Amino acid sequence: MRIAFLLLGGLLSVAAQAAPLPVATFERSHWPEQLNSPALFDVASRAEILAFAQVLEASEALDEPSLATRLGLKQINLVSINQVRARLWQQLWRNYDLAQQSCEQDASFCYVIDSQAELRKQAARFEVASDSFYASWAAPSREFHQRYLDELLRKAALFPQTASEVERYADLERTGDELNDRLFMLTFDSGPGAVGGSTDALTDFLRRQKLGATFFVLGNSVQMRRDKTSLADLRALYKGQCVGIQGWEYRSHGQWQDWQRSVLRSQARVQADLPDQYVALFRPPYGQRRADSQAFFASQGLQVALWNIDAQDQGALSSEQSAQRVLTLMLLWRRGLIQFHDTQPKAQEAVAWLLEQTAQSGIGWEDCRHFAGKS
Repeated sequence: MRIAFLLLGGLLSVAAQAAPLPVATFERSHWPEQLNSPALFDVASRAEILAFAQVLEASEALDEPSLATRLGLKQINLVSINQVRARLWQQLWRNYDLAQQSCEQDASFCYVIDSQAELRKQAARFEVASDSFYASWAAPSREFHQRYLDELLRKAALFPQTASEVERYADLERTGDELNDRLFMLTFDSGPGAVGGSTDALTDFLRRQKLGATFFVLGNSVQMRRDKTSLADLRALYKGQCVGIQGWEYRSHGQWQDWQRSVLRSQARVQADLPDQYVALFRPPYGQRRADSQAFFASQGLQVALWNIDAQDQGALSSEQSAQRVLTLMLLWRRGLIQFHDTQPKAQEAVAWLLEQTAQSGIGWEDCRHFAGKS
């Protein structure tokens, strides 16, 4: 009987979801300026905030059936969607207010906006003139933000039936939105990869750049790497980096009955093998975890580390497309945890492109040990 209920629940979940939406991508060459100063970072940030706010405001005019159709779903959780919308507006106003502090240096995309309500009004009438210096950016940007908004609203529509990074369950869960303005942290999921592969190249690259990232590893992959090489080699692989856990295998921890054992087993493995690199952070595969899991994580001294900027580097995007998506979202959110996958060779190429494009933009990279509260 229990198996029958599980099968029925799975069928209902599948019935509620149609094919996934196309991933939002943006060609940064449509933007006519290099981000070679903090003021120019702010100009681009103001533009992306206004463009996203405009499509967010327009989405609120849709009734429930129309929104469900647009998101490719038969049923949607409108309460969850509205909660996410409210949070997005708060973040957009905070970010625009920060970005407009440099308006005396460059007034592009600067308007008289002194509240969230004024931002809503300006977003509704936001328009880029056809003869503007930024005219070639307007239409591609709108398409990107429309698709990206749909990605977020689709996840909100399925929450909490299908958990994801779009919403937190508790204060122990971190998304990167709590970082200071212009501060970002690189994170990498689902490693380590094969010996001599992309994880090795990436960690070596980061050390040469004097950057520390957080690698969320799978317990079974760590054990296989250690068995195929040595404990010394494993520790050398992650030298100078932080290592959190992602469970014993890459599997949803939202429905898995043995999810607690997966967490404990991987935690024990990483703490024993990588005591200097270990940080008490857990990243749920696919962002899926149980609503009632916070007491367990607290008892183990773990925080859940989600993300607010995703590279979508596991799919069909090229390394440059992933990097350009990330940069556009960095301009929009102005802080956060960036999610890559170190088992993908394109991740290193994307990070290298990002570092080059933002070298003079005034952004910073959060120290992974500081983020985890480990001195």
